[in-house]
Amino acid sequence: MTDTTQAPPLPDHLSVDPRSPHHVAAVFEHDIGIRFNGKDRSDVQEYCVSEGWVKVPAGKTLDRKGQPLMIKLKGTVEAFYRQPE
Repeated sequence: MTDTTQAPPLPDHLSVDPRSPHHVAAVFEHDIGIRFNGKDRSDVQEYCVSEGWVKVPAGKTLDRKGQPLMIKLKGTVEAFYRQPE
């Protein structure tokens, strides 16, 4: 991992999917953490801090295009860079 002082600022809305307009490749060069309602989540696919929601896969369910079916959870969202150990 690279030093977090060189990490770009985390956007308000970010998606893991490279086809999304909210995907920022430079951010994914670093280890990102999402805290949702006070608990760390590792399954978040998309988030929006200002609107207070995250999208996570709904189990093993797939849509008709073969992509995981997402559900939106609302609450307090905090995005941060994880510190290297």
